[in-house]
Amino acid sequence: MSSISIRDLSAVRAGHPEAIAEAAARRARRPLVGGSGRLMIVAADHPARGALGTGGSPLAMANRGELLERLTLALSRPGVDGVLATADILEDLLLLGALEDKIVMGSMNRGGLYGARFELDDRFTGYRAQDIARLRFDAGKALLRIDYDDPGSLSTMVATARAVDEMAGQRLPVFVEPFISRRVGGAVTNDLSAEAVTRSIAIASGLGGTSAYTWLKLPVAENPDDMAWVAETSTLPVVLLGGETNGDQDGAYEKWRSALRLPTVRGLVAGRSLLYPADGDVAAAVDTAVGLL
Repeated sequence: MSSISIRDLSAVRAGHPEAIAEAAARRARRPLVGGSGRLMIVAADHPARGALGTGGSPLAMANRGELLERLTLALSRPGVDGVLATADILEDLLLLGALEDKIVMGSMNRGGLYGARFELDDRFTGYRAQDIARLRFDAGKALLRIDYDDPGSLSTMVATARAVDEMAGQRLPVFVEPFISRRVGGAVTNDLSAEAVTRSIAIASGLGGTSAYTWLKLPVAENPDDMAWVAETSTLPVVLLGGETNGDQDGAYEKWRSALRLPTVRGLVAGRSLLYPADGDVAAAVDTAVGLL
């Protein structure tokens, strides 16, 4: 079956669910890191955690057709290497033919629903290592938020360690996204101080029986000038987390530009800030981010 349009996705899913596996089996693949040695990945795994808001709109990412249009545009831009998402979105992109020669990264734990009491007991409800291998995808991603006052963090930490082992068993990279977190007014807040980011790196780097296939997905520290010594905490390869820009897109670009010069930093994974820029110009936002690499 050739690629289809967004309006046909529901009909194909209803009548030909086997088309997803067929598209995965014939998808053209590429090495994780190409000739440039850099990675530019667009992230779209937020909806599965119930985090649909961006730019002040609580349901900005709720329209799936619009999200897919933005994703296919981003993936078509020169220098974009791939996408990070959950099964529903990646399968739509497969059917749309948007994943040819792209890095496909499956999001593994989405059980820590945004705003839930159990948010930090972040269960692995998404891709398993065996799913990623079966579908011929290229990598996985695990979110690890650690609150020293919340026992749920330990469950997430143990599950992440086992995911690291299982991905290594498949010889597939896993990108671990660690934070030291705490609840402020009932809401989970990530500590971006240099000390906290450093501690999260040290914890994440030691998970599992091997770190051979582990990458780190890190935020830029609160003070970007601290990133040089923060990045020295581990020899594992790093991609930067894009995150929200809080309306300061230019400031975010400058932070990324500086951190991308560090020796262990290999690329950028950004989602909402590129897919839903304040001026609405997805192509320009993506092109600017690619230019930083």
